Amino acid sequence: MSMILLVEDNPHIMKINAEVLSLRGYEVLRAATAAEAREQLRWHAVDLIVLDIMLPDGNGVELCRELKGRYHIPILFLTALGENQDVVEGLRAGGDDYLAKPYDLEVLIARIEARLRSDANSRRYVCYGNLKLDTVSCIGYVNNRDILLTQKEFTVLLILAQNAERKVSQTELMQEAWGTESENRALWTLISRLRKKLKSEESRLEISSLRGGGYLLEQL
Repeated sequence: MSMILLVEDNPHIMKINAEVLSLRGYEVLRAATAAEAREQLRWHAVDLIVLDIMLPDGNGVELCRELKGRYHIPILFLTALGENQDVVEGLRAGGDDYLAKPYDLEVLIARIEARLRSDANSRRYVCYGNLKLDTVSCIGYVNNRDILLTQKEFTVLLILAQNAERKVSQTELMQEAWGTESENRALWTLISRLRKKLKSEESRLEISSLRGGGYLLEQL
């Protein structure tokens, strides 16, 4: 069941949208302010956000920009502001779609369904730079070429890519790849093989060893 977060300060619109979405089988969360939206996202794994632009404690465009920097969640704007500039600002802030008020509820449902389908497909792949990891087939590509990863190599590279430019501890990598805290030597050898494969394909990516233990994937 997909979970939808409605961020809307108009109680009438909120009530209608929540009821219609619930009848279609969605789990619905409600937030009347930007602060409430942030709090809902702290505690719930939301699949899509329907976001009003005009909020009592802020601007939906700025909230969208903030959330896109922290979460991988599609955002559909609902706005009474019909001017093109408002739409452009929303999309440039990271919004995935928009619908101007007043709108047809069936159109809203169709837009949500389409965005969820698109997002489900995109989540199959984890991309960073020219690296693309298919989480279904467990194949890694650089410049659209299969780099022939073993299962453990794929697992380690996937974790590094999901946390690109952030430190990942040796313990976390070993637990995910081996299911236990294996010897550091085994992880070191695997990282060495990954570095060679990335370099041979001219990936322009580097796995850096960090002081105190841990690794970081970054672009050169």
